[in-house]
Amino acid sequence: MISFLLLAIVAATGLACAPESATADESPEPAFDPSTRVHVSDASDPKAIEIAQATIEKMGGWQAWDRTRFLSWKFFGGRQHYWDRWTGDVRIEGQGRDGNEFLFLVNIQEQEGRAWQGGEEVTDPETLKAAVDGARQMWVNDSYWLIMPFKLLDPGVTLKYAGEQEMEDGRASDVLELTFDSVGYTPQNRYHVFVAKDTGLVEQWSFFANAADEEPGYTLPWTGWQTFGEVQIATVHGQDRDWQIAVHDSLPASVFESADPVAGL
Repeated sequence: MISFLLLAIVAATGLACAPESATADESPEPAFDPSTRVHVSDASDPKAIEIAQATIEKMGGWQAWDRTRFLSWKFFGGRQHYWDRWTGDVRIEGQGRDGNEFLFLVNIQEQEGRAWQGGEEVTDPETLKAAVDGARQMWVNDSYWLIMPFKLLDPGVTLKYAGEQEMEDGRASDVLELTFDSVGYTPQNRYHVFVAKDTGLVEQWSFFANAADEEPGYTLPWTGWQTFGEVQIATVHGQDRDWQIAVHDSLPASVFESADPVAGL
């Protein structure tokens, strides 16, 4: 866990005295600069970047997000994820389209780990490699649906301001357009992200399978904002599913190391 340095401010009583100059060892740490988190392409619009920074601040801000280590959620009420953001360890479990249960214990940064299909551990190297890559693709997709606004300023993103537009619920919004340059599994995608003027939060998004498409494949809500730990996360993305989102102060190491069921969290 992160330790915080508490600065004690001692007020002199009785005689008033002028404050002494701080020594080099006592110099305060520099203030956090949000611009250091901007990694989008040079073709991005300053206004779009400004709106993105403002909505991230509404969600709790970069420093609160950095302190958020353990998350869990069910993607549309299905695949269960546990994620250690600091180490990259992920646990994903659920049921495949074939009806068989699956479990993945992987590190998304190192792209290695273990896998179980139908209760049996995968041991064949090539099959395991494919399973780990499949797990990483699940995580990339499912986590993007969870925390997309924190990724608006990621490397490889071109962020444009697409003007003002009324959302499907009638409220006014600023629209951000995201396109991608050779990043992720589907760099051909395009998104329109609607930042509501009344809340400053993302409240709707549209997905275009191909950047050249004129009409979106879908437009869905991004609502039901709730506070988890120090940050706000949207809980409603359509289909009336309970994502069971949680931020944890800690998780047992066994969550990421053992195939035993997770209980009591």
